[in-house]
Formats: sequence, C-alpha cells, structure tokens
Amino acid sequence: MSDATDSKKPKLLLHACCAPCSPYVLNILRDSWDVVLYFYNPNIEPQEEWRMRLDEMEKLSEATGVSLLTAEYDNDRWRESISGLENEPEGGGRCRVCFSLRLESAAKAAAGIGAAHIATTLSVSPHKNAAVINEQGESVAEETGIAFLRADFKKNDGYKKSCELSREFGFRRQNYCGCSFSRRE
Repeated sequence: MSDATDSKKPKLLLHACCAPCSPYVLNILRDSWDVVLYFYNPNIEPQEEWRMRLDEMEKLSEATGVSLLTAEYDNDRWRESISGLENEPEGGGRCRVCFSLRLESAAKAAAGIGAAHIATTLSVSPHKNAAVINEQGESVAEETGIAFLRADFKKNDGYKKSCELSREFGFRRQNYCGCSFSRRE
C-alpha cells in the first residue's frame, strides 16, 4: 500500500521472474523506492505454466498492495530472439539474450510509467549469474536511458529468505526457470 512517503521515493520498475523470488527483493527495495512490479517472461513454457506464475504474481500484488504491470505472453518473440542458441547450456548465451529481452521490455515499461530505474528479481536465484544479469542490465540502461539497479539478491542468504517468504505466502515453487531448455536440464 502506498503512503505519503511513497511520493517522495523515486519510482522503480521491478521485473519479477516469479512470485516465489519476489517478496524478499520487494521487501529490500520498498525501503528506498516506490516499486511497481512488472511481469514479462515470454520464456516460460508451456503457456499454462506462464498463467500459473502470473496468477501467483497477482496474489503477491494484492497481498502487498504493490501495483503489477503485466505484458502479454509472447513466446514467439522469445523463440525468435534465442534462435540459434537452442543448444547452449543453461546459463550460457541463450540466458544472456533472454535477460536482455526481458530487461529491454522492463525499461520500455518503466519509461511508460515515468520510472527512471529498473531492477530484476532474477539474481536471487542460485542458478542465475548475477554478474551476467547486471552486465545485461547495464547494457540496456545505456541503450534506453533508464537506469539499472545492479544487485545480487542471493547474497546474505537472499535465496533462503526468498524461500521462507514464499512458504509464508503459500506460493507454488516451480523447479525450473521457465523455458523448455531449463526444464530439460
């Protein structure tokens, strides 16, 4: 829920990969930022899984009083962007392109709501390389003029804390990042 102090805080659009990873990051950022959640994850397959993850994000938004913006499911765009990288290992070039695609979309959405900053929950996962995420975020920032908040949210037991909060919220925890390639691995 917003209070009188939120208007004094700078607005930040937080790209959220899923609800289980989001509450911990959201708690950290809300102290300094007026946060808006953003769900754009065209990599998630199948679409039914994407819908379940969106439902969980809507529950988080309602429970915390933080607004949620949702982009349409656009798996075809994601597939086009990673074309030729299908055989890359998890964490390789395909993930780098996927991070960029999602952060570019977040930057455009941020500009649309007057937010000068973006961040992502992606780095809370122990399976994601925060240095690569931050590198892609900085590249997007240079291209778009929307500042990227560098972070490694898994530090200081961030992942463990995100799991605890996820249980408190009753979120369903998935066992893969979302794309069919990570599901295979």
